[in-house]
Amino acid sequence: MRLTRRIFLYFFGIFFILIVSIGFFQFRREREFRSDQLDTQLTTYNITVNQFIERNGAWNYNSLERLVKLFPDSTLRVTVIDKKGGVLFDSSVKDNLHLENHLHRPEIIDATRHKTGKAIRKSSTTHHIYYYLAQNFPKYYIRSALPYNVTLVEMLRTNHLFIYFIAIIMLVTGIAIYMVTRNITSSIVQLRNFTHKVETGDVIDAEPEFPNDELGEISKNMVTLYRQLIESKNDVLKEREKLIKHLQISHEGLAIFSSAKKEILANSLFIQYTNILSDKQSDKSEEIFLLPELADINIFIVQNQLKNHFNRKKILVEKNGYVFSIQCFVFQDDSFEITINDVSVTEHDNELKRQLTQNISHELKTPVSSILGYMESILNNPDMEPERKQFFIERSYQQAHRLSSLLQDISILNKLDETNQLYERTECNISEIITDMLSDVQLLIEQRLCTVVRNYKNPIIVSGNRSLLYSIFRNLIDNALAYAGTGTTIEINCYREDEQYFYFSFSDDGLGVEEKHLNKLFERFYRVDKGRSRKMGGTGLGLSIVKNAVLYHKGNISAKNNPNGGLSFLFTISKA
Repeated sequence: MRLTRRIFLYFFGIFFILIVSIGFFQFRREREFRSDQLDTQLTTYNITVNQFIERNGAWNYNSLERLVKLFPDSTLRVTVIDKKGGVLFDSSVKDNLHLENHLHRPEIIDATRHKTGKAIRKSSTTHHIYYYLAQNFPKYYIRSALPYNVTLVEMLRTNHLFIYFIAIIMLVTGIAIYMVTRNITSSIVQLRNFTHKVETGDVIDAEPEFPNDELGEISKNMVTLYRQLIESKNDVLKEREKLIKHLQISHEGLAIFSSAKKEILANSLFIQYTNILSDKQSDKSEEIFLLPELADINIFIVQNQLKNHFNRKKILVEKNGYVFSIQCFVFQDDSFEITINDVSVTEHDNELKRQLTQNISHELKTPVSSILGYMESILNNPDMEPERKQFFIERSYQQAHRLSSLLQDISILNKLDETNQLYERTECNISEIITDMLSDVQLLIEQRLCTVVRNYKNPIIVSGNRSLLYSIFRNLIDNALAYAGTGTTIEINCYREDEQYFYFSFSDDGLGVEEKHLNKLFERFYRVDKGRSRKMGGTGLGLSIVKNAVLYHKGNISAKNNPNGGLSFLFTISKA
């Protein structure tokens, strides 16, 4: 309704100004026309008197008075004034000698300047109001006047019939403008309501009803085109979701960039591989182009963008104990795709299984042999000193405890391998889990003189298993406290977040490991220093549990050495 009123006032205002301007112009024109008629009549009288005087060089009062009486206006007053202002003749005054000088009368002053002068004023001689018109002739002024009475006022008054006609036209036109405006705004209001529902996300079930005219037809077409656009958009979004899901579950790191090297889409593996290749953790995958190892890729991109055709390049990069196959595809619109594959693993599954079987047999044999040896010594020596017997019992208990831990870790791994349904998923706050974990190992941290730096926000909410999430960070910090050395700094960092994943790094500035071991750290029972590892009491399954727990949460994990020393674990945790 407000829109109808605004448009109506806009158009009616324009029409009103136009009509008022025309009416005012016509009013002034008619008024001037009536005034000109009167001036023409009085001018005719003046010219007639002048012609009479010029034909009759010798004239007297009586002869001029008779002439004036011949004019149709009986109330006409004619005055002849010499150039000095003296009155030579006045048809309304018999005694001209006593009349004052007329040179300063307004109409005479105007006639002196412009040949003709007019005035409406009260006469100082007769004390009546007259309409004067004086003309300047070569030897004198002739002035005609009519009493400014009701008759003359009516004559000069403009005919108001025209004003009434204008008012009726404005009323009728205003009604017509309102009807047209309401019809026009009906479609506009329907369109506005439709767009408002679109903006607020309201469900639009029925088609809006538009007037049956050209504007209504255009509005219907706009709504139809919008619905077709929404359907196309939904189809595109569905295809995009399929593509994103495909990228996320892909077994290779993949990212798509614009022609300006800005990230359009990148999966979690690409982010992880990028951070392995880089010497520092970054939340921007575009920083891969700053790596010297990708100089050939950068050159290839620039060259092929200039050629404007589809092309590809493949390189191998060795870094941090990994071998990556990197491929770049440049498309016709100058955007490009980069894929990263980890081709470091060369052992076959069968070989890994055989090695795993041997490791399990070896790891189980050691504590069992120790327990049997101690128990046999006790049984074969009943008279053994109490102190030595206690020593053998304590050693047997330690080996039994180690065997129990080993079997528990193997059980956890088997459960992770068998099914995900064995672990209940709930909403977990990783920030709280890390806090609880650090509280549990606080005494060991103090004994090792280590410093823990936390660099993440609170909360970090995911849907997962709290026990497994705890085991990820507990095994990583146990590994760091056991092998990184004393006085080290451990940093837990959540350096990136997208719609599906949180990206973590767990690093220390300790001793690190040789690059040849990096790819094997997550294998079961794999030990960098076997003698030292057993001495520290580890089962060799901690990092394998970490990897499987990360995989359970739809993530990936890798390890690399830091440029300034120490070891970093890069991994992702799915939000859902």
